Amino acid sequence: MTESRGLVLIVEDERHISDVQRLYLVREGFGVHVEADGTAGLAAARRMRPVAIVLDIGLPGVDGITFCRALREAGDWTPVLLVTARDEEADRILGLELGADDYLTKPFSPRELVARVKTVLRRAAGPPGGAAPQRVGRLSLDPAARTVHCDGEPVDLTATEFNLLAHLLRHLGQVLTRDRLLAEVWGYAGYRDTRMVDVFVSQLRAKLGDASPIRTVRGVGYRATAPGA
Repeated sequence: MTESRGLVLIVEDERHISDVQRLYLVREGFGVHVEADGTAGLAAARRMRPVAIVLDIGLPGVDGITFCRALREAGDWTPVLLVTARDEEADRILGLELGADDYLTKPFSPRELVARVKTVLRRAAGPPGGAAPQRVGRLSLDPAARTVHCDGEPVDLTATEFNLLAHLLRHLGQVLTRDRLLAEVWGYAGYRDTRMVDVFVSQLRAKLGDASPIRTVRGVGYRATAPGA
């Protein structure tokens, strides 16, 4: 019997969609639990501690944005994959700013859903190997413990935020394009929506304040710099 990859919580009020999502995730070895409204979904997330959450934004009860905010405010950093309609860009960006790790826009292939779930789980686990801790200015980052401290105080980051910061610091002083960051941090080569990078950089800057080492290279991308560089 194949060992389970862990439990994925699907919160989706359209039964025909959640049935297909469940089918494809189960085929890939995941356990799956489905809830059809946000209130029950939030309770299930707290009770079951899934490895990932596939979360529709337009839910009855607690909507997906409120759901995501409640998780993060409670210190729950379970990877969240938002599912949105085409006309929900503002909500999609807000969801990313509140700590969602990725999103899919309806309609989408169930195979893509499975691939995205696997990708957010890989990002949450971090890169293999034993990279050394880094200190840049007032920040210290420990890849093994997946922790970031600023002036000795811990900074709460999502898995994707941590990976983005770690990647920029590993390439200290180098200019990294948005396309390259999407490929190397998110694993999405040729992905069209580079705005996702900007959202996560903005979120990192908000959390790190004036200790942030991330600089914008206009028209190109971003780089991390040491103090005085």
